[in-house]
Amino acid sequence: MTARIFLLGLAFFAALPAQQTVSGGYIGSGTCRLCHPDTAQGFNRNPHFRLPALTPEAPGGTACEDCHGPGREHFEGKGDKTKIVRFPLQAAADVIDRCLRCHAKDIGKMEFRRSSHATAEIGCVSCHKIHQAPEIGPLLHAAERDTCYGCHAAIRARFDLPFKHRVNEGAMRCSDCHNPHGAPQATWGGSPSTAMVRHAFGNDTVCTGCHADKRGPFVYEHEPVRVEGCASCHNPHGSTNARLLNRPAVFTMCLECHNNVIGFGPRETGIPAPGASFHNLREPRFQNCVTCHARIHGSNADALFRR
Repeated sequence: MTARIFLLGLAFFAALPAQQTVSGGYIGSGTCRLCHPDTAQGFNRNPHFRLPALTPEAPGGTACEDCHGPGREHFEGKGDKTKIVRFPLQAAADVIDRCLRCHAKDIGKMEFRRSSHATAEIGCVSCHKIHQAPEIGPLLHAAERDTCYGCHAAIRARFDLPFKHRVNEGAMRCSDCHNPHGAPQATWGGSPSTAMVRHAFGNDTVCTGCHADKRGPFVYEHEPVRVEGCASCHNPHGSTNARLLNRPAVFTMCLECHNNVIGFGPRETGIPAPGASFHNLREPRFQNCVTCHARIHGSNADALFRR
């Protein structure tokens, strides 16, 4: 059966027009379909099907060879797998280089080489299934969240907590906040971001894309919000605490900074803690700071963020 397919392929190859048998080892996608009918089926609906030739010597109709390289030696070697580019066997860096020949022009992927995915040797085919992907748009192996959960199991567990962003319910996607192909250096936080977080309008933290009322700028800024970002108080993936807070009680969250510790704060003189003579934190009425300091993300009227 294999010999019969090969002979049919040779007959097809001999009948190809002259412009598809030029130098460079290209034979055209029509020949590829003879041996790979399962892959070819439905591939005409794939965005890669209509790829233009990437090299001057390649003829038209060589979508397969634009990615897999010239196929003449592979075909004449009766399917010799060492004579063709096979992505699953290539190093992640080589796969990235090959894909970015086209996709580097996309501004959303221009940071990919410096992303934590690339530096961890996670190549394009780790997430994407080029030929027959379930999700035709991004060509992923599975639904977006399931693709991400394949590696980020700890984050998946957080989306099952009582308070979370509704990713599992389909109301949001991971890529609403993250760019899996890399993001520019964050403009908030004290260290380089490895979470590949997108930027909102004006290079602001991505949270303000939805929570626009927290964006500012404000006359009176709350320094942790502006400098460290929302994650200084909130866990964006999920929490056992209301409002995705890192701590169960509001006043314990505030005391992480407002504690009179010398060497801490903008002037290293400590940030004043609530005075015991008035703010007796043993009393329940003083344990919810935002009852009075309601504009805790920033205010245009009061330096103490009161109503």
